[in-house]
Amino acid sequence: MESHEVIRNALSKAHVKEVAEKMGLSLSMVYKWGEGSDLGKGSGSANPLDRVQDLYENTGDDHLIQWLCNKADGYFVKNPPNTKRSGREVMPVTQEIVQQFADLLAAISHAASDNSICETEAKQIRHEWDELKRITERFVKWCEQGDFVHLAEDLKVNKVN
Repeated sequence: MESHEVIRNALSKAHVKEVAEKMGLSLSMVYKWGEGSDLGKGSGSANPLDRVQDLYENTGDDHLIQWLCNKADGYFVKNPPNTKRSGREVMPVTQEIVQQFADLLAAISHAASDNSICETEAKQIRHEWDELKRITERFVKWCEQGDFVHLAEDLKVNKVN
């Protein structure tokens, strides 16, 4: 699906005039974002999704996408490479997932030990949870592709960081 189609679909579920007013934009500008720019038929002006994509491609910084996902109450997990390598290393990866889960449980247990959870403890729990989701999602992707070497390498790199 093209970016203008995504915008057009989103606008079909909202009151476009209200969206424009809340964003401080003209109604025509918001409608232009939903038009394709191919073959000279569209507005020719880059819509916000295209601009975010350009910014991401030019910086290569996943934090841009992660921030946007967080704003939508989600989490960004980058897809692993599609190439397979020989030498499947399943056990180290599964052990890393179990360890990450243990780290999450330890953070929860430590935070809840006094029957209250402060902001710092909540942030630590969030961090451990996000790491578990990231590692597990990549594991599942590699399982689907039968490629465990990439995952083992990724875990080693991320442990250093």
